[in-house]
Amino acid sequence: MTKTAERHPLQKAAVHPVQAPSPSGGRGRRRLADQARAYAFLLGGLVCFALFSWYPAIRAVVIAFQKYTPGSPPEWVGAANFTRVWHDPEFTAAWRNTLTFTVLALLLGFAVPFVLALVLNELRHWKAFFRVVVYLPVMIPPVVSALLWKWFYDPGAGLANETLRLLHLPTSNWSNGTDTALVSLVIVATWANMGGTVLIYLAALQAIPGELYEAAELDGANLLLRIRHVTVPQTRFVILMLMLLQIIATMQVFTEPFVITGGGPENATVTVLYLIYKYAFLYNDFGGACALSVMLLALLGAFSAVYLRLTRSGEEDV
Repeated sequence: MTKTAERHPLQKAAVHPVQAPSPSGGRGRRRLADQARAYAFLLGGLVCFALFSWYPAIRAVVIAFQKYTPGSPPEWVGAANFTRVWHDPEFTAAWRNTLTFTVLALLLGFAVPFVLALVLNELRHWKAFFRVVVYLPVMIPPVVSALLWKWFYDPGAGLANETLRLLHLPTSNWSNGTDTALVSLVIVATWANMGGTVLIYLAALQAIPGELYEAAELDGANLLLRIRHVTVPQTRFVILMLMLLQIIATMQVFTEPFVITGGGPENATVTVLYLIYKYAFLYNDFGGACALSVMLLALLGAFSAVYLRLTRSGEEDV
């Protein structure tokens, strides 16, 4: 049996440092306070969305199934509002004009901002000036912009026809012709709304690494090939999202036909949103207006879901 070694009188006992308790409780309280502060700031936005977005949307869905007149108790009528709206002669014209406007806006209004962004991205001087010039129409109130274009399209003394006369070219009816009215409104909408889109594209273009363009130039790629193989793939996500937002916005066009053409000539520019306005404020038929709103909401919701699903599948395949 071995003896335990006795400690020498001069040998000091090992001192183990005492660890202070971890301030987990303090960190937890601080984290809780930060979260409470964040939710407090978020509460204002949630209240605004609830009062001015979500509640009106839910209320519109309810009224779509009612016979509703302000000042009178609502009466449940089931799908009668949808049936009546469906058989309205203006219903087909409104949807046809809206879809045509959306397609024309994609062909014209979707390509022009991208091309302008490419041009601005290549400028070496006066960049800030031209960005302001491109974005200036967005800062003009939509109604003021529409009124300016209404004067511009005036078949008599409008600037468009006066310019054509100076150039000895045939004049046009512009917004007063059944064949040209919708195209004229597409030009107005493109001019008024492309400034923000151009700046978003420009920001996406400036985020592309310059090494990619240098490598493409070393491989002998010209300008078009660099745009096709470098620019478009690098800005693909932005392009797809802006396309979705533009389709949703153009399907809800209202200001231009309301101010410039009044839905004419011969219902050539009546859109779904303009027809909703007529049902609500001209016919005093809020049930029909809400029924049309629910149809538009369902169409845009279904389209957005399918579009996002297809684009997500395409990104996974890549």
